[in-house]
Amino acid sequence: MRILLSATQVPFIHGGADYHIHGVAQALRDRGHEVELMRLPFRFGPEKDIERLMAYVETLDMAAPNGVEIDRAISLQFPAWGLKHPDHTVWVMHQHRACYELYSPQQASPAQQRLRDAVQAFDDRHLPRATRLLANSRRVAERLERYNGLTAAPLYHPPHAAERFCCYEDWGYIFYPSRLESLKRQDLLIEAARYLQTPARLVIAGEGGQRQRYQALVEQHGLSDRVRLIGRISEEEKLAWYANATAVFYGPFDEDYGYVTLEAMLAAKPVITCRDSGGPLEFVRDAETGWVVEPEPQAVAAAIDEVWRDRRRAAEMGRAGLEGYHRANISWDQVVARLLGESGP
Repeated sequence: MRILLSATQVPFIHGGADYHIHGVAQALRDRGHEVELMRLPFRFGPEKDIERLMAYVETLDMAAPNGVEIDRAISLQFPAWGLKHPDHTVWVMHQHRACYELYSPQQASPAQQRLRDAVQAFDDRHLPRATRLLANSRRVAERLERYNGLTAAPLYHPPHAAERFCCYEDWGYIFYPSRLESLKRQDLLIEAARYLQTPARLVIAGEGGQRQRYQALVEQHGLSDRVRLIGRISEEEKLAWYANATAVFYGPFDEDYGYVTLEAMLAAKPVITCRDSGGPLEFVRDAETGWVVEPEPQAVAAAIDEVWRDRRRAAEMGRAGLEGYHRANISWDQVVARLLGESGP
């Protein structure tokens, strides 16, 4: 089958979305399909640029561009799902969040207000036309229901190199790998270090726009001997840090899906997350595979102290998480079958 896979690309900003996009493309190719990946250049601002891109995508008829017939279109990101194709699967990674759950009427400028209306109208025009409408997680599906009145079936996919994660002896630290951005809330973990009653150490990996602020926070509270910001790490280093962690903290705000949760489960590590963290709550079972706490430093610290004081129980919870991952049947075979309408809704 000849398949067009469409998404967006923000130059020099890379993360989980890239693993997702390339993972889908490779899974389809591995199963004998001819895949063309089309990524549209995307800018978060100014608002007029987003409006122009929406208008451009609506002109794209991809049934047979230049006389070459395409059997199936699969779109993953806004606004790529605005293109035209008679057999169009849309698997929503997330919508343009600044116009949905992150939108604040009190803080929005007139241009942002106009963009919000335009984006929601765009989604309302195009998402209902999809032959199959899927969501990256139950949380993303809930947003589609709330804001657009649409029903989308959740479809989970494996993290990059899922088969390579492993579990070794824990070395007494809590690990948090992610982009250093406000929504990821590394500051919540740093603040928690002020309230720890045990010698647990905190290791935060990644780069991002909040690096300087987080480093200043560590220094302000005199936490340099407790909290390490280790910056960007290689895939090999990431696997090693997971393998020797005692537990993993993952407490973003209203995450769409979140590879960190699944990576921790594959490494047989329990996860500490928050009640408002979104996607991780679909996998972390409180007191069984991890801890679900209030998004407050004291509550995070209490969970970390509990991990430290009963390392055997923490290890058992990690193994329970690994078993839960395998029971969930998260695989690329399942993803491809669902994308192509060969199984499930």
